[in-house]
Formats: sequence, structure tokens, C-alpha cells
Amino acid sequence: MSESTGVRLLAISTGKAVPLFVAAVGTEAVVMSGIRKHPLSTLLHPLAVQVRPLGVAGDEQADLSVHGGLDKAVYAYPAEHYAWWNERRREARLPDADKPLSFGAMGENLTLEGLLETGLWIGDRLLIGEVVLKVESPRQPCYKFNAAMGYRHAVRDMVQSGYSGIYLSVETPGELQAGAAVRIAPGPREVSMESINARRRNGRQSVLF
Repeated sequence: MSESTGVRLLAISTGKAVPLFVAAVGTEAVVMSGIRKHPLSTLLHPLAVQVRPLGVAGDEQADLSVHGGLDKAVYAYPAEHYAWWNERRREARLPDADKPLSFGAMGENLTLEGLLETGLWIGDRLLIGEVVLKVESPRQPCYKFNAAMGYRHAVRDMVQSGYSGIYLSVETPGELQAGAAVRIAPGPREVSMESINARRRNGRQSVLF
């Protein structure tokens, strides 16, 4: 049985794998990344977008060892966290910090309203029209996230805040468009997203399901 939650899909974003400049203490390099995504379907322009077993049509990932694949086909992010990230960027005194981040800036495919990581468990399902997505894991950010956000402590901030977003597999492919309602079908409810994020926050990366 699914739960009616008042959750809705605000935007669907995609991105191509493009060069990304990354820098750390004493090193810098240009790597390929698909983290920079841009809204394709929005509330103002609710274009229908296909979701396939390996992700949203037109989306790309550069490093398939850590992104993409069946268990990380779609990445969803709560819209409620955007204000917090905008404040972190202002604190970092970034040149463009006065300009709010656009949906897709976290590298997400789906921007959701009304659903946080703390309300989900591994194995829960998101029902969006004909599409069924299964909750697989929270995101473990890599160094590319620092580059995308523009300051060097972004990875730390994501881990410490628990604002990780949600990796999803595609159980039933189909068509999505912004504005669609999202229902939750509870899974076994044995391992919560919050418990995994808490372990990572405390430095215990290995979690057994």
C-alpha cells in the first residue's frame, strides 16, 4: 500500500559529461564529469521526459564506478536544502553567492518538494505516475562536488549535514514531467537513510544492509 504524502516533482534535470576543473592542496586537474545538470522539465515548462533502467534520457555520467548503473540510475534531491546551500556559499564568500542555485545544481536528476532523507528507508519506492523508483542509498559525495559548488568544504558539509540526496534504481521505466505527485510505497523499513548518513557523519563508512 502506498502513502499519499503531498510530495511533488519540481524539476527534472540532465547534463552531459564535460570537463570540470578540480583543485586540492598542491594539485589541480581537469576531469570529466556529468555533475553540472540543468532543468529540462519545470513547473513552468513541464516537458515529458523518459526514464529508462539506466537513468533519465539524455543524462550522462563520466565515472561509472561511482555514479550511474542500475543502483544509481537516478539521483533525487530535496528542494528544501537549497536555501541551506545558498547560505554556505555566501559564508564561503563566492563571487556569485548572491545568485541562488538553480535546480540541478546539486547534480540531481529529480528535484523533490516535501520529501527529506530522514523520511526514507532503503527499499522504499517512489511512485510517480507510471514510473516506479526504488530507494537504494544516500549519496557519498566525491571531490568533484567541491568543484561544482565552488568551495573546498562542500563534501564535508554534505556529510555533516546529512543533506545527501537519494540514489534510486528504476523498477518501472516510463515518462515523467515536472509537477507530478509522488507517492511512497514503504519497503521492509529495516535500514533508514538517516542511519546510514549518521554512520558516515561519525566516520564509519562501511554499512551492512
